[in-house]
Amino acid sequence: MALFIGHLMIEKLLKALYVKINNDYPPFIHNLLRLAEKCDLKLTEDQKLFLVTVTAFNINARYDDYKMSFQQKCTPEYTVTWIENLKTNRQWIKKLII
Repeated sequence: MALFIGHLMIEKLLKALYVKINNDYPPFIHNLLRLAEKCDLKLTEDQKLFLVTVTAFNINARYDDYKMSFQQKCTPEYTVTWIENLKTNRQWIKKLII
């Protein structure tokens, strides 16, 4: 659940950035890479991989077909690592908004 909430956090930050840049409502999408591209962000390969992986947290947490295999993947070590990645990227996006 923590990783799903992490996806929501990054999604909302990217949508806030979209509003700042475009002065318009953000698109109704959950794909973080597409949101970042719509903000015209120049992304590194690592940033792209981060966004694609975190988007999967949304899909895996919402759909029963994926939940069990995703929960097995989410060991404490895996989860802590991704929470740290989420924190780092949260700060990066917040700086772009401010």
